[in-house]
Amino acid sequence: MTARIGVVTFPGSLDDRDTQRAIRVAGAEPVALWHKDKDLKQVDAVVLCGGFSYGDYLRAGAIARFSPVMDTVIDQAKAGLPVLGICNGFQILTEAHLLPGGMLGNDHLHFICRDQKLRVENAGTAWTSDYTAGQEIRIPLKNMDGRYVADRRTLDELEAEGRVAFRYLDMNPNGSLNDIAGITNAAGNVVGLMPHPEHAVEPLIGTGRTDGLPFFTSILKKLVNA
Repeated sequence: MTARIGVVTFPGSLDDRDTQRAIRVAGAEPVALWHKDKDLKQVDAVVLCGGFSYGDYLRAGAIARFSPVMDTVIDQAKAGLPVLGICNGFQILTEAHLLPGGMLGNDHLHFICRDQKLRVENAGTAWTSDYTAGQEIRIPLKNMDGRYVADRRTLDELEAEGRVAFRYLDMNPNGSLNDIAGITNAAGNVVGLMPHPEHAVEPLIGTGRTDGLPFFTSILKKLVNA
């Protein structure tokens, strides 16, 4: 049976089609999910894609967190459903308290769009098992509100528990504390990051590399071997 991975589209989502294509390239079946529907169509995992849901009014991800689909995503994520949040999806995951901390505007107050070097810190999650800890990768980054923040206790817990999934290398593009580019929950089924792996799955697009593809092959292998 082919693994089915849902991709949620909110008003203002930009990267839902790219994410669906990345899932297809990895060998799984993408399933389009609409923000108003609570039914996840029996998918095996969910991706909250990038964009500017609801125009980023109030705070990035703050309104999307209350979309009907999120009630089901939150409940099933707590029960073990693998969930990946990319950029705006990461912001939504923090607003939904599936991941700790929050996202603020970039410290330089400008939108940033660049190929970003990262170090894989945790290769033990549902979405990162096809990487190796310490591996350096390069995938596109594009955001206005990408500065990860948390109180000192939360940061200490993330570091002590190995829950920093990715860290920025060479430069910190948005002022994120501890150079954090992505984190995971304690169970390892929920991962959020600001850079866009779906734009780096084929050599002819994005960075010209396939450094983002292991996100999607990782979850595929987990689902197939479950």
